[in-house]
Amino acid sequence: MKIKKSLGQNFLISNEIINKIVDSITANSNDLIIEIGPGRGALTKKIITKNSYFLAYEIDNDLIPNLKLLENEKIKIKHEDFLKANIKEDIKEIPFNNLFIVGNLPYYITTPIIEKIMQEDLKLTSLTIMVQKEVGERFMAEPKSKEYGYFTCLLKYYFDIEKLTLVPNTAFFPKPKVDSVVLRLTPRAEKPDIDIKKYQEFLKQVFRQKRKTLKNNLMSENWEEIKAILEKYNLSESVRAEELTEEILLDIFKTLKK
Repeated sequence: MKIKKSLGQNFLISNEIINKIVDSITANSNDLIIEIGPGRGALTKKIITKNSYFLAYEIDNDLIPNLKLLENEKIKIKHEDFLKANIKEDIKEIPFNNLFIVGNLPYYITTPIIEKIMQEDLKLTSLTIMVQKEVGERFMAEPKSKEYGYFTCLLKYYFDIEKLTLVPNTAFFPKPKVDSVVLRLTPRAEKPDIDIKKYQEFLKQVFRQKRKTLKNNLMSENWEEIKAILEKYNLSESVRAEELTEEILLDIFKTLKK
């Protein structure tokens, strides 16, 4: 089969990694697992041994015939772009208890896919994803690191994030230039009670020029109120956004939007 670089195709071939991913999905026969981009089905064939309800989205029409051979009353394969799918509509007739999503995500659509999952409000149990190592480092970054930024903070609003395993490039065919990492994202039991859309806009404003000071990025806001919060945390006016924890960012946001 011809590899389609335009779709970011690197197929997972390591049984060890496949088993680690499947073991991280604690689904039973009354639950639903959604797979994003099953490809040749190496991971799919292992997942469906759980006998859960299963739904996969695959965009490559050349891969659909073989995947369709796996279908039965509990297993469905949709020839559709996950980013364009109406997930709630697709799953509304499935009598499942818990929802799990899994996928080996191409670099160029990793962020849009996660944003879609966050925005859909799907009552998710967990999201297990394989991403490029540098992307995973950005997702898990801590304050005062160069990887820490807008999307890191947004993810931490929604999820607790855990690294399951590092994946060498030899685990794929064709072999990519970089290593990957498997992450499990679990929805936070309690999220701050704020307007998330306004918080997103605030985070984008805070991190719009990462190397500039917070004051520079928030010039349009009431700096005296922000300054008072910074003083509470023993921070100077020259602090940069990448130095601020989620607690401090939320404190500033709530003060400005009260």
